[in-house]
Amino acid sequence: MSIAENLADILARIDAARKAAIKPAAATRLVAVSKTVPEASIREALAAGQCLFGENRVQEAQGKYPALKQEFPDLELHLIGPLQTNKVKDAVALFDVIQTLDRPKLADALAHERDKGGRSPRLFLQVNTGEEPQKAGVLPRDAAGLIAHARKLELPLEGLMCIPPVEDDAAPHFAFLAKLARDHDLSHLSMGMSDDFELAVKFGATHVRVGTAIFGARLKR
Repeated sequence: MSIAENLADILARIDAARKAAIKPAAATRLVAVSKTVPEASIREALAAGQCLFGENRVQEAQGKYPALKQEFPDLELHLIGPLQTNKVKDAVALFDVIQTLDRPKLADALAHERDKGGRSPRLFLQVNTGEEPQKAGVLPRDAAGLIAHARKLELPLEGLMCIPPVEDDAAPHFAFLAKLARDHDLSHLSMGMSDDFELAVKFGATHVRVGTAIFGARLKR
């Protein structure tokens, strides 16, 4: 199947999952994950009407997206990989949304860059719902404190993001994230990837992150 056909299939599956859900989000947006994907394939997705993309690394995104964003004004770019504080300036300049706020030091750096340059991407808090030591994300017990810290800094915090452990049933993780968002009056939930996005939709995902089901197997580095 072509990239356009893959996109159409995934959007149809999102729509079906929304119809089957008891209480879906008001809308569910597809984030096309373009990690390691060449520019030609991204252009195919753009030609098919996809305008929301996600990248894992600031440096890789810098090599592909500045010119594309100039050419396609509706293109929206999300950072969905960990962000180091020494990359904050570059990330703020390029990304429209950063989904991986996970520590006070990063919140402070984002606020400093906003105060210095005037630009502030919208933010999601990444929650390490499985408490995996090798994975980024604030621990569940520390999430409320980090939300409060971000709000004290007047950062544009909109939602939460998670990546459940691959060996776990994702449903409890999605349910937990949805409750945490409700408890803190956050309206966006980024959860679900190629293998479980339909389940995430049923738990109220506003954003699902799909890469391989659109672009095929990722290129090895």
